[in-house]
Amino acid sequence: MGKCINCGNEYTTISKFLGICRDCILSDFKGVESLIRKAHQISREAFNLPPSPPQEKGGISCNYCFNKCQIGKGEVGYCGVRENEDGKKISPPPKQGFFSWYYDALPTNCVGDWVCPGGTGAGFPRYAYAQTAEYGYKNLAVFYHGCTFNCLFCQNWHFREDLKMKMPDSSAELSLAVDNKTSCVCYFGGDPSPQLLHSLHTSRLALAQKDKKILRFCWETNGTMNSRFLEEILDVALESGGCVKFDLKTFHPSLNIALCGRSNDQTKINFELAAGWIKKRKDPPLVVASTLLVPGYIDRNEVYLIAKFIASLDPEIPYSLLGFFPHFYFRDMPPTSRRHAEECKEAAAEAGLKRVRIGNIHLLGRDY
Repeated sequence: MGKCINCGNEYTTISKFLGICRDCILSDFKGVESLIRKAHQISREAFNLPPSPPQEKGGISCNYCFNKCQIGKGEVGYCGVRENEDGKKISPPPKQGFFSWYYDALPTNCVGDWVCPGGTGAGFPRYAYAQTAEYGYKNLAVFYHGCTFNCLFCQNWHFREDLKMKMPDSSAELSLAVDNKTSCVCYFGGDPSPQLLHSLHTSRLALAQKDKKILRFCWETNGTMNSRFLEEILDVALESGGCVKFDLKTFHPSLNIALCGRSNDQTKINFELAAGWIKKRKDPPLVVASTLLVPGYIDRNEVYLIAKFIASLDPEIPYSLLGFFPHFYFRDMPPTSRRHAEECKEAAAEAGLKRVRIGNIHLLGRDY
């Protein structure tokens, strides 16, 4: 049972670590902002990450994402990846990155598996090997360490520990992992935004050696990258039959700051930009969206507003509602209930979206 420091209300769906309820975040953000910032600072100190994007006078500018860090000598950016080692340049260079990878048999548990070529055969025969799921083929899953957000409910938070033992690997080495049974590559994390150029180099090398075989490239992201780089990955995804999967965590900027440490303004800008590319390829979908249903914070109303935003751009954009499981600093929270998920699905449909589904059904729990 969590208690809101601001209003005193107690619910099982109030995070003990954050200590602020959804209503107070939205109605009294200025009053609770310092408490929110403090919680995020504590969460980042545990991993030696800067509490906010550094703005060191005389530092080197990093323009990979919306944080626009000015990184002083010997310091790292907000993502924990970009580093000013010698006062002259930021590392790692574009062709090197901090990541891990593995193979996933298709069809895989991917945000877009219900609409993508690997899971459904969409785009056959140009983009898929089969008219149904691509059994016998595999996905190369590339997990990038580092993130431009600081989600207190992070499902993959262990990458923060790996940052302490990081060793860069080249895009050339990664591209060699694409074999004859690899039909798609997915870049995720963390978030790929701090290392998008590495993913682009890898993709182009892999495409050059694919020998006319089907090879799709997808990115799963919070959408905070430099818009110029977004256009580059959209181009690769478009031509290869892949997609860009946006994790739209909230609608309200204040709620995004409370849960993720940073605003979602750039995410919305980039999602709108990406939606403008949809007309270039309708099938398979080029843009996919998802939202994690965090109990007590991402409710029916929040999903309705997110879905309304998506529908205003294109009502055919596929939208997945993902079940939350207690993790990281939200480990005292309950998992998403089935009723919560169904209510949110109804809200998304009411907002005008035509392709909505509940993902991670196996994680759904009982009512709160």
